[in-house]
Amino acid sequence: MDKLHHIVVVGGGAGGLELVTRLGNRLGKKQKARITLVDAGLTHVWKPLLHEVASGSLDASANEINYRAHARKHHYEFQLGRMAGLDRDKRELVIDAFHDQDGEEVVPERRIGYDTLVIAVGSTANDFGTPGAQSNCLFLDSLEQARRFHDLMLNAFLRKNHDAGEGGSGQLPITIIGAGATGVELAAELRLASRELPVYGMNYLRPEDISISVVEAAERILPALPARLSVAATKELEYQNVTVLTGQPVSEVREDSIVMRDGTELPSEMTIWAAGIKAPAFLAKLGLETSRGNQLLVKQTLQTTQDDNIFALGDCAACPQPDSDRPVPPRAQSAHQQAATLYKSLVNRLEGKEAVPFVYNDHGSLINFSRYTTVGNLMGNLSGRSMYVEGKVARLFYLSLYRMHQVALHGLLRTGVIWFMDRISRAMQPRLKLH
Repeated sequence: MDKLHHIVVVGGGAGGLELVTRLGNRLGKKQKARITLVDAGLTHVWKPLLHEVASGSLDASANEINYRAHARKHHYEFQLGRMAGLDRDKRELVIDAFHDQDGEEVVPERRIGYDTLVIAVGSTANDFGTPGAQSNCLFLDSLEQARRFHDLMLNAFLRKNHDAGEGGSGQLPITIIGAGATGVELAAELRLASRELPVYGMNYLRPEDISISVVEAAERILPALPARLSVAATKELEYQNVTVLTGQPVSEVREDSIVMRDGTELPSEMTIWAAGIKAPAFLAKLGLETSRGNQLLVKQTLQTTQDDNIFALGDCAACPQPDSDRPVPPRAQSAHQQAATLYKSLVNRLEGKEAVPFVYNDHGSLINFSRYTTVGNLMGNLSGRSMYVEGKVARLFYLSLYRMHQVALHGLLRTGVIWFMDRISRAMQPRLKLH
């Protein structure tokens, strides 16, 4: 094994896990290369689903993938740990010491050698230095944060139900800062939760007691998407009794309120930050070229600009697009496409062939409003025009995105079995996760 070409992928998100799965099935299984995945967590959940985990619409335990078990089935190795540094001269990456919940060191700091390194560590929330954001906001960057949000939400609903039962106020103002896809979809999921939970014993809590506001600094919600989608999404949120505030930059987040730039103060007992992303800060300390948002600058082949043995993909990579001055957008479909291209490049690399340039194909955008509706636009491959879709058709396309991810990780047959088990689970379990 030591003599085999060693490909190390850091980050088991959408792109990283799909990449090691394909490499393991093609190269690891036939002993043509040694494939290693490094991640700070033990399990994978598709990041676009974290808002559903947070609201309780999705049981993460039934949808997470254990890296060790998956590695065994797909012929790659798994190393638990967080990347902390890089020694390019020795071709080694530094992995932080791993500690248990009590702070005791389980595994000391260590180094892993590589021949080819792929960095796919995703992104984190960008609070733009807003005062009070870090201490008073909830974030949805990881499964742990989504689960914490869910616990806090259930406790808040329980507390307000008790207060209302004792003759007090059951009012619970919730504010989502940022009206991108995550913020808009989370608002719809929270509205569903506010209507479902009274069915499960919270008899004094009324849906109208839960006020949900979405605050966006831009002049419209979903500013990165076509205006028609923004208009449709705004109408749907307002129909679901969600307050939409646009053109309202947040200047401060307090414990029980947020303050707008014009001085307006909005009460908020639960505040969620979903207003922007940036790549992890440690990337700027690796000695590689990075953008202002810590993204690694890469060529169209996804190789970093200063080291052809190091690749990057997904949200942490600033990849140029042909005939455009903007990099590839940080979206799940981008990571999926980059993983497919990089797989070909790494196979070519072992055969002494050239890397494959990455060309992004925008297949459109879909916004899901929980069980209410779905809207989006699909890009036509031949005409290049977008087609507006909504309702059941859009919902079908939206669900297919996750199934495509599962097919990439498990194959078509196993994904079919997973789909069937999901149908059984939904028939037997409550519509919301209640613990």
